[in-house]
Amino acid sequence: MVTVEAGPTGQRDIPGRVGAWVMASRPMTLPAAVAPVVVGTAMAAFRGVMEVLPAVAALVGALLIQIATILANDYFDHKKGSDADDRVGPTRVVQAGILAPGAVLRATGFVLAAATLVGVYLVWVGGIPILVIGILSLICAVAYTGGPFPLAYHGLGDLFVLVFFGFIAVVGTYWVQVREFELDLLLAGTGVGTLVTSILVVNNLRDIAGDERAGKRTLAVRLGASGTKVEFLLLVLAAGVVPPLGVVVFGWPPWTLLALFGLGPVLRTVDTIFTYLQPGELNLALREVARGVTWYSGLLAIGFVLGSYL
Repeated sequence: MVTVEAGPTGQRDIPGRVGAWVMASRPMTLPAAVAPVVVGTAMAAFRGVMEVLPAVAALVGALLIQIATILANDYFDHKKGSDADDRVGPTRVVQAGILAPGAVLRATGFVLAAATLVGVYLVWVGGIPILVIGILSLICAVAYTGGPFPLAYHGLGDLFVLVFFGFIAVVGTYWVQVREFELDLLLAGTGVGTLVTSILVVNNLRDIAGDERAGKRTLAVRLGASGTKVEFLLLVLAAGVVPPLGVVVFGWPPWTLLALFGLGPVLRTVDTIFTYLQPGELNLALREVARGVTWYSGLLAIGFVLGSYL
């Protein structure tokens, strides 16, 4: 589950009921779910087989899984005592007393049920591979911070994001439209997935001290601040290599190199990430990295679409 912070000031206004649920869904994180679906659909369009209804269903399903993961994370982190009052991240609606824990847990179940309904259609279209992806997605939405082996608490959150927001989302979106697998889908998934993972890396870098106190052994806690900064650079570097490699090895249209311009917002955060003094300084960096994910995936998708016409 990927988080982007609400702002650098630390002020937390109490919203109305609708605003509370919007806050709970963390809308600024949702581009992380949209990005791989857009890229997978653009690759299908590049090969002349884009199907609108499966693409829309894949998008809705991805958004629902992301929201369910966020809600479950809010509930389970509160239950485990991981959300301290002095945290500098986004407002957690349960920890802040804005929404009751039971209400958030029920909402998680409702969103997962809605995702399952969307998944029934996608399974009808895509068959057994999509059934497997759907079941794993539903399980991991809860297992990210809940269950007997919460992934985020055992240093597996980064891998979860890379796999589900990179490889699986791109491949699954393409599959429900084309019903074929191509090796370069994994390359595209690497580009999107590494950048989405970099959001989580910066988030966990900021939260190292609090997570360590709470016993939340994220990969950032395990690597330490210095190692986490290196991880961030490696992820961004991997995303940068993807478009040229796709052009040279897989014959992607040269227009896909436009995605490299999308790394601009991410690269502007490097100085902050390596020199920050207070964890709250990373909140603006998170916004920029999230913006970079949007630009990178959008430009990569545009490159494929242009390649299908030019």
